[in-house]
Amino acid sequence: MNCIIIDDDSFVRKITEDFVKKTESLTLLHSLSSAVEAINVLNSSENIDLIFLDIEMPEMSGIDFLNALGSLPQIIIISSKDKYAIDAFEYDVTDYLLKPFVYSRFCRAVNKALERQEKSRLHSKGDEIFIKHNFSLVKLKYADILWVEAMENYVIINTYDEKYTIHFTMRAIEEKLPPKQFVRVHRSFIVNTGSIHSIEDNTIQIKTSDKAKNSIPIGKSYKDNLLKDLNVILR
Repeated sequence: MNCIIIDDDSFVRKITEDFVKKTESLTLLHSLSSAVEAINVLNSSENIDLIFLDIEMPEMSGIDFLNALGSLPQIIIISSKDKYAIDAFEYDVTDYLLKPFVYSRFCRAVNKALERQEKSRLHSKGDEIFIKHNFSLVKLKYADILWVEAMENYVIINTYDEKYTIHFTMRAIEEKLPPKQFVRVHRSFIVNTGSIHSIEDNTIQIKTSDKAKNSIPIGKSYKDNLLKDLNVILR
């Protein structure tokens, strides 16, 4: 799992870096001292699976960071206080580590993240997905999903007939959808390539009915990958 560390305490950050480096299942991409830096990193095209996040930081707290982004990878909180735990778990964080933490406790948190990642992969097999909607499970065929849109701490799954709003992160829903059929085209949008009607400059046109179309923006860092995934003929 590709991970980043966000903590303004250089001592704790160094310990976390050492723990990550000695864990074979983790690859450290960035170690950052502020959440503001991290937002810029998340806006890049790098594939980040896990964030080790401090809560009490100047300029932008960990909770503010969670609020600022609609789609997030898995989060493991690292904090010196347990009073933020209830708020943190409202964002479906994977685990909550209290400082100072030992390597064995760190490994337990990482194993939880690995188990979540594996479950997401297993659930994405086949040609359909089940989502929780109005206290029941609804089956959606992948072919019926037009696009997925991030909305604060939720995602909206758009089909021809319905819109389903679920409490999920974009990273988690992306892992559940088959990568050959669904492409991330923007920090806030995943599209079914089969639903693309046309591409005009940096906008995808998706046909939602006989007459209606919906415009989806293409992020600069995602355009090259999108064109590679599509069967494009250029002259």
